[in-house]
Amino acid sequence: MPLKCFIYAIFAVLINSFMNHKIEALGNRLKELRKASGLSQTAIAQKINVSYSQYGRYELKGVQPPAHTLNKLAEVLNTTVDYLLNGNADEKAQTALQDAELLAQFKEAEKLPESEKTVVLKMVRSYIRDYKTQQAYASK
Repeated sequence: MPLKCFIYAIFAVLINSFMNHKIEALGNRLKELRKASGLSQTAIAQKINVSYSQYGRYELKGVQPPAHTLNKLAEVLNTTVDYLLNGNADEKAQTALQDAELLAQFKEAEKLPESEKTVVLKMVRSYIRDYKTQQAYASK
């Protein structure tokens, strides 16, 4: 049982760190683009048909907008969804490095006995499901 707890802790930290980094970066890019365009949070919210508080969650609270809202944001901010999600080439490189670290950890997990790999997969799936549930409730 201690090995399972240890594995869960490692994957929880890695996944949480990766997801938080991407969402924080999205919020920062939204804020920078909004300010550069001279628009208020209220103006952006009206243009993309969401409430002021919901837009604030995207920019400040780490909530990722749904795909249709990302498309509207990209249009209003005169950019691409790719830039909103991934940033410029330097930011993409940094994200790729983080992905490489996560992949390296999964490769290490592949070396575990089959019963332990099953535990790791269950924990990762559970963690991702819980994270998505939190995001869904935060956006309401």
